[in-house]
Amino acid sequence: MIETERLLLRRWRDEDIDPYANLCADPEVMRYVGGGAPLTREQSEGQIAWFIRHWEERGFGLWAVEHKASGAFIGFVGLVYHDEWTEGEHKTEVGWRLNPAYWGEGFATEGAVASVSYGFEELGLERIISIIRPDNAASCRVAEKAGLTPQGKTHWRGNKVVWYAVDRDAWEAKKLTG
Repeated sequence: MIETERLLLRRWRDEDIDPYANLCADPEVMRYVGGGAPLTREQSEGQIAWFIRHWEERGFGLWAVEHKASGAFIGFVGLVYHDEWTEGEHKTEVGWRLNPAYWGEGFATEGAVASVSYGFEELGLERIISIIRPDNAASCRVAEKAGLTPQGKTHWRGNKVVWYAVDRDAWEAKKLTG
């Protein structure tokens, strides 16, 4: 569990299923995810089960995000390993998906920064990436605010994507200079 100024990044709970299924049923939320289609409740439950397995198998993963002031579940943020990523040897991605009611308030950036810090400080990663659809300008801004820089364009999982990265050395240098 990680606590930031406004967020609690925590393990998944049974009571997260309904709000997560509602989040993933929203076409606006899912517009830039996968094929762009909303998920069924069963698909959302399957994703949560996969998130939990990822934690068990890898020792890290995507956290459920709780808004500290209200206690509301607002989405996920964290790190996920992609075996099938082909653009280099580093395959751990920082990612996020939040309830639109919390968009534009800096919550995704706050969670992404905490996740990148965790990846370098606790997991000892050397590089963290982020894979984003090029038309998702808001997520591109989050990646950049979290310290990642554009690396290139490619196709992944049937979509055109841009990918970002930050290396440990660059992150540490930025942390030292503020």
